[in-house]
Amino acid sequence: MRNRGSVVLVKNQKIGLIKRVRGNSVYYVFPGGGIEDGETPQEAAKREAQEELGVTVNINECIAKIEYNGTQYFFLAEIIAGDFGTGKGEEYTDLIRNRGTYLPLWIEINQLSSIDVKPKEVAIKIQSLFS
Repeated sequence: MRNRGSVVLVKNQKIGLIKRVRGNSVYYVFPGGGIEDGETPQEAAKREAQEELGVTVNINECIAKIEYNGTQYFFLAEIIAGDFGTGKGEEYTDLIRNRGTYLPLWIEINQLSSIDVKPKEVAIKIQSLFS
């Protein structure tokens, strides 16, 4: 079990997600990852946005806290620098990990209910907040 911090990026009625293809599974996740020793959930979310997306973000309020293999925190955030999709984290550079592919993309918020987003309850909350 590991606690995680994630960012929820909304821009022009779209949400920034990472498309994962792993074996025969295709699903979408919010950019984020494990909280390291001495790090707050907000700091982890900010670091992960840089690693996975190549962007610097301002962290705003926590819109969801999910208990699943630890506590997962989801923060509304806004991009203040960088180019979305230019992340250089180990997800992209360590090919030995063999954990499938990671593709950052913008998805229309109204499409969230028709794709497999994990965790689903955060996708539903975003649809209710931004639709």
